[in-house]
Amino acid sequence: MRLLIALVLFATASAARAETAMIAVATNFLTVAEDLAADFANSSGHQIVLVGGATGKLAAQIANGAPFDAFLSADAATPERLVDSGLAEASSLFTFAIGRLLLWTSDPEVAPDPETILTAARHVAIANPNLAPYGLAAVQTIEHLGLGPLVADKIVQGENIGQTFALVHSGAAEAGFVAASSVMPEPPAGTIWPVPDEAHDPIRQDALLLAHGKENAAAIGFLAYLTSAQAKADIAAAGYGTWP
Repeated sequence: MRLLIALVLFATASAARAETAMIAVATNFLTVAEDLAADFANSSGHQIVLVGGATGKLAAQIANGAPFDAFLSADAATPERLVDSGLAEASSLFTFAIGRLLLWTSDPEVAPDPETILTAARHVAIANPNLAPYGLAAVQTIEHLGLGPLVADKIVQGENIGQTFALVHSGAAEAGFVAASSVMPEPPAGTIWPVPDEAHDPIRQDALLLAHGKENAAAIGFLAYLTSAQAKADIAAAGYGTWP
């Protein structure tokens, strides 16, 4: 029913005059969102302005009155809190992607085994678990593997998952837990260990329409577009799981 309502809204929005929406996007999804926004703009005439950042920081900006029309979060809990606070439309809430986590080291000689990778690294990068759901998933993975004591003195934090990737890519950290989407479509040099789903809570990424955008046709239309078959195919190709 929710999908049907969204598609009806999308059709209505497409018929309306062109509008511009400002949408907050979790860092991990920003590059994909840019491509999706361009496709949506070409087909609808509406324009989407994207602002990326850590989920926790974006939520704080929304709570402080930032004029975002919609929010693509890196988790499910943050959008629910915005709904509870009266800052978002509860009926618009849906899952647009399932995040996947990788342990990556720039050293191509290390075996693709998490304990071996973490032992060899002097510094291990994770996103801030208090701000970024991917960081929380990294902490849960380390605990699941029983490797907390091994890495306790090696952890360095990026504010968001994009900064975490940059720490490893620049050599500031020899290994790090990064988003699978950050190594698509061509994996970087080094060794990658895909983190199994059971090692952490699902990284369910939810989107919703914010109170500021409740009458914005561009925001409504873009959220509906994310549920389309084409958008889901693009999201999957970028390294994410998709919700049924």
